[in-house]
Amino acid sequence: MECPYRVVVADDHAMFRHGLKRILVEKNDLEVVGEAGDGLELLTFLSLINTAPHLAIVDISMPILGGIEVTSRIKSAYPGMKVLILSVHGEKEYVRGALSAGADGYMLKKDADSELFSAIEKIRQGGVYISPLLPECV
Repeated sequence: MECPYRVVVADDHAMFRHGLKRILVEKNDLEVVGEAGDGLELLTFLSLINTAPHLAIVDISMPILGGIEVTSRIKSAYPGMKVLILSVHGEKEYVRGALSAGADGYMLKKDADSELFSAIEKIRQGGVYISPLLPECV
């Protein structure tokens, strides 16, 4: 049996974070290993666990340390970890900033309900996921 794909979730909106975790645990091959309410809390969590998650799902707009900065720090400290950015922002500068920081995917929150597992699978297979709702000029 294949080991579960370990995921950590970081979003400053507790209700969204808990809802996302409930959706993720419905998939048998995914395991939510932790959560954080901001980027600093996420980095602290990562430093305290023995085995880094495979994927961090990170909100772009969080207090203390935002998604773009935390993505850059994750990629520096944990080069094998994948990062999927979740955002309400569809503007090019946000997407480009996230990808420049090393994000493996960028998903709009409004299509997370229909695209989340597709995004995770594409990233898991080594691809880069960009929300289909974003303009192609990104």
